[in-house]
Amino acid sequence: MDIQLLKVFSTTAKEGSISKAAQRLNFAQSNVTHKIQQLEADLQTQLFYRHNRGITLTPSGQILVSYAEKILHVIQEARSAVGDSSVPTGPLYIGSMETTAAVRLPVLLAKYHADYPAVDFNLMTGPTDRHIHAVLHYELNGAFVAGPVDHPELVQEKVVDEELVLVTSTAHPAIESIHDIQSRTLLVFHSGCSYRARLNQMLHDEGIIPVKLMEFGSLETILGCVGAGLGISLLPRSIVTEQEQQGQIRIHTIPGMHTIVTTVFIRRNDALITPALSTFLSEMRAHFE
Repeated sequence: MDIQLLKVFSTTAKEGSISKAAQRLNFAQSNVTHKIQQLEADLQTQLFYRHNRGITLTPSGQILVSYAEKILHVIQEARSAVGDSSVPTGPLYIGSMETTAAVRLPVLLAKYHADYPAVDFNLMTGPTDRHIHAVLHYELNGAFVAGPVDHPELVQEKVVDEELVLVTSTAHPAIESIHDIQSRTLLVFHSGCSYRARLNQMLHDEGIIPVKLMEFGSLETILGCVGAGLGISLLPRSIVTEQEQQGQIRIHTIPGMHTIVTTVFIRRNDALITPALSTFLSEMRAHFE
């Protein structure tokens, strides 16, 4: 099986479009189409349905996608293993929840960059669900997510426990019960955020239907809107302590609620641990011990 054909197929499947795949690969569309046809002839099966809206994977194509990801990743690992020296170099892609990145990681990342300047470090922030998907599909070397994560292809290490608290404007009265917020607007991150999921579970367990949810893409926006009195949010105490001390917001614990969440670091159990990842794991463990 030609590796170049497999790469074209994998890119086309990921982009969901021959034209987008051609742009990403810097190929002509006709070249992409020809290579896919070559692969289909080689495998003697159709990989894509062609229709007016574009292309869709056939059942055979859906099976090949997972194999293609693994094959291409193993090839990259082989190159890294042969070329790696004892000095950490090359790319390292790490994911993190935005709240963890904002408070827990700056010191760790600054030290790692100072100690290993030859590593091309990349940090991607986003919700837990997105990072789990990215690690499983070899798009990230590892990620800080809300745990526990139960998946047979992933290894997880506990990093830190976080206490979740309700955050309001300073003018908001004390919250005595989770029922006190049922008539308020709730400010949350986009779907896939573990803190949003925990808030939804709390409300569901108490039979509460929120009046209104407003989605935001950044922590700074949520805190600014909370401080202005737009609504209430559920966030880790470590994230909002400084703002409370500065008189910008008010923190409320939730009586009778289990509000501890664990942040874990996940990686694939079959992925090569490069010198760059190995040293990052060592620095991480020392930082959070």
